[in-house]
Amino acid sequence: MSIRGPEALASLDEAMRDIRREEEEISKRLARSAEKLGKIRENEAELFRQLAQLRLDPAVQGELDGAISSAETRAREQLKAHAKNLSKAEKDVAESDAALTRLTGERADALKVYEGHQAELKALGSRLGASIARDPAFAAKRQQASELADIAGQSMRKTEQAEQDREQKGKPYRDDALFMYLWEAGYGTASYRANNLIRYFDGMVASLVGFHKARPNFAMLNEIPLRLREHAERQIENARHAEAEVDALEMAAIDDAGGKPMREAMEAAQKQIDALDAEIVATEDRRDEAAKTLGMLSQGGDAAFEDALAGLATALGREDIQTLLAEARRTRTGQDDTIVAQIDDARARAKEEENETRELNDRLRTLAARRRELEDIQWEFKKQRFDDPRSSFRDDKLVGDVLNDFLRGGISAASYWDQWRRSQNWSAGTSDWGGGVGLPNNGRQRSNSPWPEGGGSTMNWPDASFGGGGSGKPRSKGGFGGGWGSGSGSGGGFSRPRTGSTGTRKHGGFKTGGGF
Repeated sequence: MSIRGPEALASLDEAMRDIRREEEEISKRLARSAEKLGKIRENEAELFRQLAQLRLDPAVQGELDGAISSAETRAREQLKAHAKNLSKAEKDVAESDAALTRLTGERADALKVYEGHQAELKALGSRLGASIARDPAFAAKRQQASELADIAGQSMRKTEQAEQDREQKGKPYRDDALFMYLWEAGYGTASYRANNLIRYFDGMVASLVGFHKARPNFAMLNEIPLRLREHAERQIENARHAEAEVDALEMAAIDDAGGKPMREAMEAAQKQIDALDAEIVATEDRRDEAAKTLGMLSQGGDAAFEDALAGLATALGREDIQTLLAEARRTRTGQDDTIVAQIDDARARAKEEENETRELNDRLRTLAARRRELEDIQWEFKKQRFDDPRSSFRDDKLVGDVLNDFLRGGISAASYWDQWRRSQNWSAGTSDWGGGVGLPNNGRQRSNSPWPEGGGSTMNWPDASFGGGGSGKPRSKGGFGGGWGSGSGSGGGFSRPRTGSTGTRKHGGFKTGGGF
């Protein structure tokens, strides 16, 4: 089953809320664990005080009690301060979560408004399509743009073939270490620099590997793709310019027929969506910082708090206290045995809390990393306009089993995002690129034209032809921000801006001009 873009994004939003809820729950459990550990240490101190009263003379007992009480008092004071800081951090995270829920809801509402005006424009375009298509000036311009698109496609296919030849036919040259040594040294060119002795030996090497004959062939293998790509990019720019002219004619026809208010309403909705996206990014970053603070405090990472507990632990680990405990174990009295058993129980419970804390900390770090990866994916999803109402995905498992696999760490963020891109389609009958030419995006159908199906070029744009440029038109390949980067972790090749960035889309929003 397929799933529409807005519903797909809503599913990702729900997964994000689940991650944040689990983060919050774990932080609360860690906070309770830190508080419990502090109380266990206080209880252990009281037990040692009772043991000292039974076994030590008053002078020694007073000295020991003073050391324990001093450390205990400091720990109790820091526990209160720690609890206050923890409460503030929890409040900051909760406020950020509430803000994100509100912003996500507002964005969904704005997208519905956008979709409504989009449907109105499509209906108007359907009524006007036949008449505008018969206009000689429009037909001529569309034909010109279609021809230029075909030329651009042919040029890029030749470029890609030349680049494949460069990789395949150039491999024997690149694998020859002696040849590549001479090539990189610039041997046989004006850039070659070497003393007479080196020149003599390089000449012997050149004769040995046949460098003088091979060099022109290798140079041509490298040069031809560069020249072809320059030519192809010029042809693509010509096709884009022609497409823009067709867009302008379409827009003028729509405006003349009364569609301008609808188009302007779409643009206003798009501006609202862009503003909300920027605010969402900024709020996510604030929440990330607040979550880091909460996690640190929940784990007892407050320096003063740690010092206080460490001081109490040190006081309880004094040699005289350990001697007291050892002597109590050697003797068999009812009161001694009861207190020693309680001390052993307290230490066992403290160990359990420490082990659970380590496990929770590991889970919290995993959740934070997964949250940031999902934020990156959501950003790319919006930047590529996959949440456009005309966008859909063939595989609904992307919000089911595959999503769960990603959240469990079974697949990387890069792999998950690649599956989204490969599954994505635009509404049937039109290409996503806009304009009356119907320039397809690697075979995907154009979703924003108001004109009837048919007509226009059927050429499949090679992906390498459109490398950004702020057109607001999504690419079908490439990866995050033009490259996968080196890893699947957060930020590894993703283009989402982080703290300190502007937080706006890099490639524009939904297309509202021209073919709508």
